[in-house]
This record gives sequence, structure tokens and C-alpha cells, in this order.
Amino acid sequence: MACTKSILCGLLALATGPLLAAQATAPPGLAERLRASRWQHRVLLIGAPTAAQAEFQRQKRLLAADAAGLAARDMTIMEVFYDQLSPADRQCWTQQLGQPLAGFRVVLIGKDGGVKRTETQPLAPASLFGIVDKMPMRRQEMWSRKTQ
Repeated sequence: MACTKSILCGLLALATGPLLAAQATAPPGLAERLRASRWQHRVLLIGAPTAAQAEFQRQKRLLAADAAGLAARDMTIMEVFYDQLSPADRQCWTQQLGQPLAGFRVVLIGKDGGVKRTETQPLAPASLFGIVDKMPMRRQEMWSRKTQ
């Protein structure tokens, strides 16, 4: 009987091992990634129903044209596709961030973790940088870099 039990245990381990490994290596959720960015980076969330949406593609092209400006402002870009959100990420997007699960959205999150701006159309880098550069923390960063 012990032999049969150990064989069953071995088969069970083989069957569930990959599942447990997949769960252990699952990427962090939206709330966790935002929490990890707090006080380190400003986050620009680009939300769309799918990656194929025209506004999403346009926003990516606009941002790619000024990667240096994004880096200078400690900005991280996170893509949010509504059709791929886990239940926890869906809750974060709709309740914590107050965003609907429809249409295109650009959500600027400050280093303090707060929503600073939401747009429903692609945002040009110059407009984005103008918003960020008016923030008190960014002004302090610019002043500190001048005096170094």
C-alpha cells in the first residue's frame, strides 16, 4: 500500500508542479507594480481594450519619439489591456484608479502614487512633460540637479 501511495504522490507532484511553478513566477499585479514605483518613478498607464486599438498605437509612437524626456522625468510606461486584466487588476483599475474598462485612457501617476491626470486621447510628449514639470516634486528635482 505504501508503494501505491508514494506513486500517487509522485504523480500528483508531477501534475501540480508546473502549476505551482507558474503561480510562483506569475508577474506582479497592477497594484503591486504601482506600489513598487512609489517614490521611485512617475508612471504613465496606457489603457485600452486591446493592443490593436488605434489610439494605443498612436500613444506608443508619440512616446517612443522622446524616450530621453521620459527618462529625465523618471517615467515608467505601463500598458493596461482590459481584455487581459486579472480580477485583482480589474479592481485596481476601476476602483483604486477610478478608470472605466472601456475606451482609451492615459493615466499619469505621480511619485506619491496619486492620479495626477487622466486623458481620453493620446498625449503628446510636450503636453505630458509640461504637466510633470509643473509638479512640486519635479520642480525640486530640477532645482537639485542645477545646484549639483
